[in-house]
Amino acid sequence: MGHRALIAYERPDSLYNCHYSHWGALTLRLRRDITPETPFGGERHHEERCTCFRQLLEASSETVADEILEATPIPQTQIDHDPLVVGTTIETLIAEYLDFLHHEAFYVVDAEFDVTAYRTHWFGLQYNCRTVESGPTIGNGALRTVRWYDGEPVGDGFAQGEFRALKAVVGEMVDHGVFSPTEAAAYMAEKLDSWTGDRSELLIRTPAEV
Repeated sequence: MGHRALIAYERPDSLYNCHYSHWGALTLRLRRDITPETPFGGERHHEERCTCFRQLLEASSETVADEILEATPIPQTQIDHDPLVVGTTIETLIAEYLDFLHHEAFYVVDAEFDVTAYRTHWFGLQYNCRTVESGPTIGNGALRTVRWYDGEPVGDGFAQGEFRALKAVVGEMVDHGVFSPTEAAAYMAEKLDSWTGDRSELLIRTPAEV
């Protein structure tokens, strides 16, 4: 099954390359594991990986990225070396590439290797009510940062459980005609915003914004 995650790395041109990790969302491990010495995760420094990473940050297209990877075969790590997309904005990644159902985490790595970890919250309701058969998984959810203490996430499991409980209640309200699916998404976004307050950062995407 995996714990899928997307990782956005800031480039020298202030755009981003996006990479995929099959297990990177587990315990938000990549927030600790991504460093200048281990840009693709892992425990040990590997100079060829670092060189490849720097070259990919300057690649002008996916084709150029493929050429770099073909010229520098390196062992695989926690994060796929081959970028999903090269040179785009964070807004585009969230709106067009991030799957709020299947990606459990989203990481943003700035040029100084400060790593921000976000948990994903999908607004789709087909598993929570009888009257909704399907819903978009891209561009339909929220990203929430997690508090950290001594290198560990604090309250991560609680926050996820809190959102699951919210969806269960909202699903019943949709079944009873209190909310339309669109109104339900807006309500979940409003509740999440009220819960986070000053504790964390919240980024929200709903289908109406896409």
